[in-house]
Amino acid sequence: MEKYLDIIQKAYSGYWNYLKQELISINHWDNYFYGLVILSLLVWTLEILFPWRKNQSLFRKDFWLDTFYMFFNFFLLNLLVLIALSNTVAELFNDALSIIGLKISSFQLFDVDDMPRWLGLFIFFIISDFVQWNTHRLLHRVPFLWNFHKVHHSVKEMGFAAHLRYHWMEPIVYKSLLYIPIAIIGGFDAQDVAFVHFFAIAIGHLNHANLGWDYGILKYVFNNPKMHIWHHAKALPKHTAYGVNYGITLSLWDYLFKTDHVPANGRDIELGFEDDDHFPKTFLQQSIYPLKTKKTELS
Repeated sequence: MEKYLDIIQKAYSGYWNYLKQELISINHWDNYFYGLVILSLLVWTLEILFPWRKNQSLFRKDFWLDTFYMFFNFFLLNLLVLIALSNTVAELFNDALSIIGLKISSFQLFDVDDMPRWLGLFIFFIISDFVQWNTHRLLHRVPFLWNFHKVHHSVKEMGFAAHLRYHWMEPIVYKSLLYIPIAIIGGFDAQDVAFVHFFAIAIGHLNHANLGWDYGILKYVFNNPKMHIWHHAKALPKHTAYGVNYGITLSLWDYLFKTDHVPANGRDIELGFEDDDHFPKTFLQQSIYPLKTKKTELS
């Protein structure tokens, strides 16, 4: 137990020092804090210059709530929960394997360090995006997880910051399911991971922005605003009970597994989910909503 408490303590102190360094240092390319600020301003500028829904306010509905979510989920959530949790879970998993005489490297299929850098980066990107696509499907299909995912689908007007409006439980689910497939490959450079992660953030911002783009022929490869808005449609198509267009960065998986759905121009469709009029409107209320819902179901 003392070992795990030490891991948690080091995770908190280490991330706190990292966060302070992010705020005071702007001379490295992978500064997440200022990178997120600059990226958000760039995509917001695109919304201003090329608005798809021209009547939508510049400061759309829940703009400031989503902005708070964006910074909370991207930075403070790591400080409060994710780093300590993920480090502890990883150590627990390795300890459990050691009991039966194994370690995570025993499952390693190959090491990307043995490959050209571009190929290793490509493999990391493809595997992580596919795992996240499947995780996204689970968030819609499992009622317990859907109650958490409702926070993201409570968005009523799309804009770049809606991308990072999600419940704190979601990254725990994503990271847990992503840990093993990434660990069994091994050899990833931290800067490479940062590059892939930030590329996904950029695509996600664009997907949720007030932009009417589909990237032409590349729409069959990359998720895009015209496709993703149907994922947020309040009225689901008759052929599915759980949702459509689950792509995170790539739309490719939806086209391959027949979960794609772009029937028309979705510029003015209603967003949300059934009975979302009764969904909480504030950050704190949305944070405890799934827990209250579970308690109500059990009573």
